[in-house]
Amino acid sequence: MKPLSLLIEILIILGVTIKTIKAEEHNKRQKERNVTTQVSVNEIKQYLSHILEQRTSSNVINKRENLLEKKKNQRKIRIKGIQNKDILKRNKNHLQKQAEKNFTDEGDQLFKMGIKVLQQSKSQKQKEEAYLLFAKAADMGNLKAMEKMADALLFGNFGVQNITAAIQLYESLAKEGSCKAQNALGFLSSYGIGMEYDQAKALIYYTFGSAGGNMMSQMILGYRYLSGINVLQNCEVALSYYKKVADYIADTFEKSEGVPVEKKALHYFLKAAKAGSANAMAFIGKMYLEGNAAVPQNNATAFKYFSMAASKGNAIGLHGLGLLYFHGKGVPLNYAEALKYFQKAAEKGWPDAQFQLGFMYYSGSGIWKDYKLAFKYFYLASQSGQPLAIYYLAKMYATGTGVVRSCRTAVELYKGVCELGHWAEKFLTAYFAYKDGDIDSSLVQYALLAEMGYEVAQSNSAFILESKKANILEKEKMYPMALLLWNRAAIQGNAFARVKIGDYHYYGYGTKKDYQTAATHYSIAANKYHNAQAMFNLAYMYEHGLGITKDIHLARRLYDMAAQTSPDAHIPVLFAVMKLETTHLLRDILFFNQFTTRWNWLKLDNTIGPHWDLFVIGLIVPGLILLLRNHHG
Repeated sequence: MKPLSLLIEILIILGVTIKTIKAEEHNKRQKERNVTTQVSVNEIKQYLSHILEQRTSSNVINKRENLLEKKKNQRKIRIKGIQNKDILKRNKNHLQKQAEKNFTDEGDQLFKMGIKVLQQSKSQKQKEEAYLLFAKAADMGNLKAMEKMADALLFGNFGVQNITAAIQLYESLAKEGSCKAQNALGFLSSYGIGMEYDQAKALIYYTFGSAGGNMMSQMILGYRYLSGINVLQNCEVALSYYKKVADYIADTFEKSEGVPVEKKALHYFLKAAKAGSANAMAFIGKMYLEGNAAVPQNNATAFKYFSMAASKGNAIGLHGLGLLYFHGKGVPLNYAEALKYFQKAAEKGWPDAQFQLGFMYYSGSGIWKDYKLAFKYFYLASQSGQPLAIYYLAKMYATGTGVVRSCRTAVELYKGVCELGHWAEKFLTAYFAYKDGDIDSSLVQYALLAEMGYEVAQSNSAFILESKKANILEKEKMYPMALLLWNRAAIQGNAFARVKIGDYHYYGYGTKKDYQTAATHYSIAANKYHNAQAMFNLAYMYEHGLGITKDIHLARRLYDMAAQTSPDAHIPVLFAVMKLETTHLLRDILFFNQFTTRWNWLKLDNTIGPHWDLFVIGLIVPGLILLLRNHHG
């Protein structure tokens, strides 16, 4: 029995198990139901893992060939009376090709049905139905369906995360030339998740994935060459990778038909428009311009509502009229009219109109090309996050059009566009997985985004790793990997990550204790990002001469700066300064000369311990509480 055939049965068993549990809700106690569910899921995990581990990957990939071979063997019967062997051979070949085509077509249809169900799914049950269709399509040798199933096993999309099984499928798919599988294996190798930690092998996988057109691999390579991660830092190479992905994203945005609007939403828009809402009028116009499930595309109706909104000075309405004239939809194409409406909307700060103005000057649509004006409007629109404006700015910096060429600036802008891709949806699924207690699934998703260069994902992955709640990495590898991710996030400007690096070196987490390096990172966070925590930590190190020259005056100043920077630092700073002043007052009162001071101070260290200052704080706090109580009494 082939593994994917069994996988279908397993998913059916999962569905039956869930239905059975629901049917027994009124007959059994909640505790018993929870235990039953857990056992069922565990059994499925073990069963799935056992099947896939016992079979070679070739059995999965060669499913189609095996079936055809079986049919071929069945037809190996002596046919008496037929003299023309060429005709027989041609008939056999025709039957084989027809069988293969039917088999392939059925697998493709099942895969497409699965995609449709998944896109329209609003419940876990519907998602499970989609993956059941993928499993059936995969069983028929559909490579895209196999990729879906491998992803589901890796990320736990249908409730059963099995990284070992996922790797087996990815390795099989990689042999078939799947660039998506190449990317996945590169990711797993780069973290040592289920595979040997091997950055050189990860780079090879990513290179093959990129060559096959996988955009995740291209983003990862772009980020690696930008940051010099296991490759020589090379801005131009990074630019070439990021541009490929950004071109695709920009094309997607240009063809985008907007967010689907339900009929219920249209009802409220119409109601608001009747009440005089200009924004509602403009959005109704946008809906008719684009066409969706709620309303049919209608340029005349779009013009009507845009005109109503524009008459009230609404920027979206003005921009809508500009679009109609620019594309000649429902009205004669008129660049002069389009320019007029775009300018009015841009003056009101509407970023889409600012972009359209920039594009007109950039492309010379109906007017003379003016790259300086194009840059001006692209820049204004980019400040509001308009993605196409950011893309065209990157294009201008990459080619030196209208501005001095800057590879670094172009890469950073292209990177921002690339990070708007559909893969960013994993942030949401990773968050909910973490919230639901599925730490391993959450970590895998955040880690993949981190590998692609998302700074937030790098911080989130590091946070999960240092909590040591995940089970997909060995415990001793978690701090070193977290430190690596904190480093990457810090390089991208995350101040909190910079403080964390200082902490790791101060305490020796995932690396050797190094006060000097800790102080360096605290200094960067304090001076560059004005981080209060870094100021406080640095003040403490100056107070005690840890990794840097002891300087009491600088310690006092940094404590004060921390308190001024963040209200949350007021109380810690108060106690720290009280301790500092008290200990130095004791020094001045009790010790008269340098020799006596040094001897007695050393004696105090030996008697109470090296952290005797904490003991002093312990004395100060109760005294302060007593004083406050007496004052209020």
